[in-house]
Amino acid sequence: MTEKELAYQALSLMEFLAELDARHVSYRLDRTRPETIMVTVVVPGERWEVEFFAGDEIEVERFRTVGAIEHGLNLEELWPLTE
Repeated sequence: MTEKELAYQALSLMEFLAELDARHVSYRLDRTRPETIMVTVVVPGERWEVEFFAGDEIEVERFRTVGAIEHGLNLEELWPLTE
């Protein structure tokens, strides 16, 4: 990867974080793959996973809630979902 590509990625990531900060949106930074930095954003009813790749590729996934709260759900029922 060239220095120009690295600079573009950093600028894009920094601009995205600056916009989140300006909007007072909290986020978390993670590194789940060696070639990416993931920004996880939680807003009402949604979660976003925005991955900035080495180079200029950006991948966005949005997860939306159906708006229903599962009352009476036993926490033990969640564990099988991780398998």
